[in-house]
Amino acid sequence: MTTDKNSAPFQMPGSYIHSYAGQTPRLGRNVFLASSAQLIGDLEAGDDCSFWFNTTTRADCNRVRMGARVNVQDNTVIHVTHKTGPTTIGSDVTIGHGAVIHACTIGNFCLIGMGAIILDGAIIPDYSFVAAGALVSPGKTFPSGMLIKGSPAVAARPLRDEERQAIRDSVKNYLDYKRKYMDP
Repeated sequence: MTTDKNSAPFQMPGSYIHSYAGQTPRLGRNVFLASSAQLIGDLEAGDDCSFWFNTTTRADCNRVRMGARVNVQDNTVIHVTHKTGPTTIGSDVTIGHGAVIHACTIGNFCLIGMGAIILDGAIIPDYSFVAAGALVSPGKTFPSGMLIKGSPAVAARPLRDEERQAIRDSVKNYLDYKRKYMDP
């Protein structure tokens, strides 16, 4: 993580970085915060992450750790559980609009669909695609490389090559979007 002034995040007006209980979010290089994005407390986010409009990442009563190139799309909430449930998100992850990510673990190269809810203690392994609207029950785990869908969510089938490519494309697309916002 970097903290020097030359690597300060790009903050649109109306975005906020809040300290909580002596903890201030620590952000990598080229992080983008859209208007109304809120980052709070014991958060570490890697290089090239983006937090879009009306997102809240609240690491107040536990920690949130995320790797590089994570895009947190509009109206998403990332939170934790007091003392028992941190949230960990790997690198190259897309979190779709309106998702709720709560005290869980998400691996690398994952796509979390719009409106998906992932609850305490759940583990989404590397190369997973959680479908829009899926509800991942507390403590649920899945094999790597699966399409996860339903309410409650189940591993429906292995990902197809084009779905794996869609995960990589989404990461690239959001890197491009944030660059255009940062350098219009």
